Amino acid sequence: MYPAISDLLKDLFGFYLPLPIQTFGFFVALAFLAGSFVLTRELKRREKAGWLSPVYETRWVGRPATVYELVRYGFLGFIIGYKLAYILLNWTVFATDAPAVLISSKGSILAGLVCGDLLSYLKYRDSKKKAVAGEKEIREEIWPHQRVGPIIGIAAVAGFVGAKLFDGLENWKSYMDDPLGSFLSFSGLTYYGGLIMAATGVLWYAQKKAINGWHLADSASPALMLSYGMGRIGCHMAGDGDWGIVNIHPKPFASLPDWLWSYRYPHNISNEGQPIPGCQGLHCLEMPQGVYPTSVYESLLCFTLFLVLWSIRKKMKLPGLIFGIYLTMNGAERFFIELIRVNNKYVFGCIAVTQAELISLSLLLSGTIIIILRTRRERKSLFEPN
Repeated sequence: MYPAISDLLKDLFGFYLPLPIQTFGFFVALAFLAGSFVLTRELKRREKAGWLSPVYETRWVGRPATVYELVRYGFLGFIIGYKLAYILLNWTVFATDAPAVLISSKGSILAGLVCGDLLSYLKYRDSKKKAVAGEKEIREEIWPHQRVGPIIGIAAVAGFVGAKLFDGLENWKSYMDDPLGSFLSFSGLTYYGGLIMAATGVLWYAQKKAINGWHLADSASPALMLSYGMGRIGCHMAGDGDWGIVNIHPKPFASLPDWLWSYRYPHNISNEGQPIPGCQGLHCLEMPQGVYPTSVYESLLCFTLFLVLWSIRKKMKLPGLIFGIYLTMNGAERFFIELIRVNNKYVFGCIAVTQAELISLSLLLSGTIIIILRTRRERKSLFEPN
């Protein structure tokens, strides 16, 4: 396993380059980039088809910077300079554990003051240049695809918060042992918690910006499936604990790689398992027995389902239908994966279920209801007199 990109580079090329990039975070970033590309392309297609319309917004240009703006830029510059100076002077420490350095109080006050003053001055100078032509109000036409940046930003922040909160609910005891450290850690992320919170934030933004929610959900469905598949690659590569139950069964096919059937996740970033003989360093544990690499299975399934959604998207003209199909696919895929996946269970009488099983069944049911209701509404409208 490769907890950091530096570990991957060392294995591939034979040299160690200290980089503060965790493997899981790297693949999450790739997932957001891929999702952004797919979402933008699909929104543009729907705009061209006349299903999505622009809105018009006005803004002022040429106004001098306010005191609030200068203070805000100065504060931002101070934070950047405060942390950046310490990072450059302690690069090895930062490369080893970037999150710990970023959330610590360590930094350079002098560098922070210099950078804060510089950023505030640049903002002041820029506003003075623009103010030469005088103040004027401009009216802009903004299409939904032009808002993909804010949409992705809201999804990222809300998704992280939701993923950490749901992980806390699923692992309450360990979470309460160190609430702040657990929340700020980049490990322990529950996908469905992130999905629910991200969807809530994005739908709120869509309503605020007059973007049709059904068409936005349809456009985002292939992107979500692709992003999830890419994120699961990061889970497997880093060995973050999202693996399956012990698999001691013989391989069904001799040509099947061992790691695709049963894997021990050596050097996993979760530091779970037993010591690896002769290993020295931060990540020297591996599972005592081979387990199902469920993250790999989910990646392959999600990439396949993405291709299905992408191939049928132009045929499904009823708003909300693609989103309903996505929910049923997502729910079914995760429910069946949970059968061979390690997870904490909630006990209700004689029934024991995982959090993911409950949510996946809810998504499966919700998707089915959306498909039925949207289809029924379309059929009803066909028979209504004009």
